[in-house]
Amino acid sequence: MRLIGVHTSIAGGLHLSVKRAHELGCTCMQIFSHSPRSWAITYPSDEEVESFKKELNRCDIKAVFIHSSYLINLCSPDETTRKKSVKLLEYELALADMLGVPYVVLHPGRAVGQPESVAIKKIRDALAEICSKRGGSASLLIENTAGQRGDVSSYMSLIAKIVDNLQEDCIAGICLDTAHALQAGYNLTTSEGVERLASEIKKYLHPLQVKLIHLNDSKTPFNSHTDRHQHIGMGAIGTEGFKKFLSCPDFRNIPLILETPKRSESDDRENLQRVKEILKAVDR
Repeated sequence: MRLIGVHTSIAGGLHLSVKRAHELGCTCMQIFSHSPRSWAITYPSDEEVESFKKELNRCDIKAVFIHSSYLINLCSPDETTRKKSVKLLEYELALADMLGVPYVVLHPGRAVGQPESVAIKKIRDALAEICSKRGGSASLLIENTAGQRGDVSSYMSLIAKIVDNLQEDCIAGICLDTAHALQAGYNLTTSEGVERLASEIKKYLHPLQVKLIHLNDSKTPFNSHTDRHQHIGMGAIGTEGFKKFLSCPDFRNIPLILETPKRSESDDRENLQRVKEILKAVDR
């Protein structure tokens, strides 16, 4: 059975994120390990870590992913920000080690006016620095982005330049966001567009594989280069697009995490139900 879950809040304690996922019927989940809008570095107590792990066992959640802070920009033209980003990502990986979480999802950064080649080299150098210091078991998943101004990870060919010659035990694979793919120019509403995406992943990123799918619909149209998520089946990908995407053999048996809008308490539950209905149709 395919693992399905959502990004859950850590408000009130890390262990409560697991309880929230369990109550929604999730079999996998994603969290921020700390406030994603803060540079502050504070580690959870041993009791907090133990409570988190106990709750995982109790709720039988099969896989957990950590999403790194939105503040991180490994190619920032500001050297102070770049150094703080390196330190913060090292912290994220250390937290993942403490919690027993195998993967940290990373948006590598934005060029902010720099040439693309310069930005990519800065990211690669920063990741090489981080990888050289690693002693833990957690590793990184590089996420594709929407192609907004300054993005340097929106196409598989660009991600390939970022991960080129980096240690395999540091970069474990790819987190593929469906909304970002559509927004960047991969037309997931057609079988040809889905096949193009699958082919580019194999062409540019082998032996790296997709380890996680962020299953999000898009509030903005194909090739918009604007990152806005929408409820499943209600955006530019739509139900039929998700059927095409999820029936592709290259994207089967990969955990699905939803990062869809949360305007009410029922939104996550309704989006999860839509995905389950799509999977029933796909897996008949």
